[in-house]
Amino acid sequence: MLIELSIIPLGRGTHLSKDLAEILKIIDDSDVRYCLTPFGTCLEGEWDQIMAIAKRCHDQARSVSKHVLTTIRIEDEDGVNDKLIANVAAVERAAGRKLEREVLVESE
Repeated sequence: MLIELSIIPLGRGTHLSKDLAEILKIIDDSDVRYCLTPFGTCLEGEWDQIMAIAKRCHDQARSVSKHVLTTIRIEDEDGVNDKLIANVAAVERAAGRKLEREVLVESE
């Protein structure tokens, strides 16, 4: 199963990187494969495992904010694994080229 998880602790200002880093620590400490994106995080694993992690992440956000917006999108395809890589690879095959772009990250 593949999910895209987006958590926004509301009322915390416009710069949420420290709050989100605490949430990502929960995901990083788990044994699931994941990919951080600019708008959320994709996680791959079994239903109970992924939902437990999503709940812990939401609970972390609630520990610092009285109002949290959590969005979960789910792709659940029987017998299919490695969707983190396979979904992107399928689009690249259709496009006939690699679609990744290098992103420069500024240090704080």
